[in-house]
Amino acid sequence: MTWPGIQMRRNSWQDGVLVTNCPIHPKKNFTYQFQVKDQIGSFFYFPSLNFQRASGGFGPIIINNRKVIAIPFAQPDGDIVILIGDWYTQNHTALRTTLDSGEELGMPDGVLINGKGPYRYNTTLVPDGIEYETINVDPGKTYHFRVHNVGISTSLNFRIQGHNLLLAETEGYYTTQQNFTSFDIHVGQSYSFLVTMDQNATTDYYIVASARFVNESVWERVTGVAILHYSNSKGPATGPLPVPPNDIYNQWSAMNQPRAIRQNTTASGARPNPQGSFHYGSINVTDTYVLRSLPPVRIDGKFRATLNGISFVNPDTPIRLADLHNVKGAYKLDFPNKPLDRTPQMDRSVINATYKGFIEVILQNNDTRMQSFHMDGYAFFVVGMDFGQWTENSRNNYNKWDAISRCTTEVYPGGWTAVLISLDNVGVWNLRVENLDRWYLGQETYMRIINPEENGDTEMAPPENVIYCGALQSLQKESQSSSAMTLLSGNSKLFLTLVVTILASIFTLIR
Repeated sequence: MTWPGIQMRRNSWQDGVLVTNCPIHPKKNFTYQFQVKDQIGSFFYFPSLNFQRASGGFGPIIINNRKVIAIPFAQPDGDIVILIGDWYTQNHTALRTTLDSGEELGMPDGVLINGKGPYRYNTTLVPDGIEYETINVDPGKTYHFRVHNVGISTSLNFRIQGHNLLLAETEGYYTTQQNFTSFDIHVGQSYSFLVTMDQNATTDYYIVASARFVNESVWERVTGVAILHYSNSKGPATGPLPVPPNDIYNQWSAMNQPRAIRQNTTASGARPNPQGSFHYGSINVTDTYVLRSLPPVRIDGKFRATLNGISFVNPDTPIRLADLHNVKGAYKLDFPNKPLDRTPQMDRSVINATYKGFIEVILQNNDTRMQSFHMDGYAFFVVGMDFGQWTENSRNNYNKWDAISRCTTEVYPGGWTAVLISLDNVGVWNLRVENLDRWYLGQETYMRIINPEENGDTEMAPPENVIYCGALQSLQKESQSSSAMTLLSGNSKLFLTLVVTILASIFTLIR
């Protein structure tokens, strides 16, 4: 299991991806233990292996401010979690087979809202008898909607009929508050909105999640629809759905939305100092990496996706375990810092990043589809995005004052997004395309960030229950099966420690 956005400070051992953890075997268990100190916000977790997210296993994580730190808005009357995502009737093993054969997944069979199908808003498009989600609310109250796109590869537009979405937070950082009538949420992204129940409740209202940047007349049948039900509602929702943005052929206009997202520099986050107190715009960049993604190609007869011409192959032995036990040849520290004109290849190349460096990463999307890029262990400043090829002159238009800090950003097809990252978290951290199909095909790498003067203060030791595999398989001790799941609270003024026991046996049927 992995926990995107939870930074695992000093503790990449708990990150839950293959290059930091050995897999949990069927009918075995592993207990993840980590702190969420110095973080707030809306996140989610999911199984990270073998396309399993396509079959479920995901859920929300909410980290609240300590009571002594004020939030930058009135206390909402309640929290409402919305999980949206595309869905296929085929299970994840069948979807893997499709990708392995060299085919794209194609249009999904539906869009789910909290795991449920669409309300029957149209008798022609939606069959009878489908279970749908209903969100119950009271008139006059304001609710904190936390919306996550947990899907496979489809960007979705989220909207609530007749209601404004007041953007408040994304992936752990408060934003300047802006009203939207609809909002694009790309794969792997999380947003928080304040929504006030200010309508007269003559009927219920539609909650809609529909595909973006596609032929909407063809994709209309895969729209997700739930119901917002006022306690004094006078009848069911009727009529057409609220219309989506009409800029499908004008992505320049669509890009105005993410460009408008700004960090609330005066609000306090997990600590009482303002979010804008870290003046990232005045720090000298130590390294620049240009990462180019391209459509999948055949490499050694296999259908693969690449970054800078390299399709990542997971090593048999996790990197930090290999380091600690002097396993040679487990991986390579030769990932190129820019695209190279050479034949694409499959390799175990990772980025040899410098501890306490301040790096610029350019995500250049030369694929034909919208992509989301994510980095574990960190939040980055999204300082710029545009269409075309990034050049050094593009830096003239960077936002160097109030760029949003987050862990997952969209990159438009034929465009680029620039992020700045302060490398202060020792470990090995996954940098990937969050679109599950491209990730599965190898569009990822890792950053290895090591303190050469490590004394135990900047990186934790491996946990006692560490799993061994690959060249270190002989060190593995037999573990016991368990069904425990525990949430432990430490001193609430300092930190929360989360201990989750994951039963691999529940994934036996979907491994």
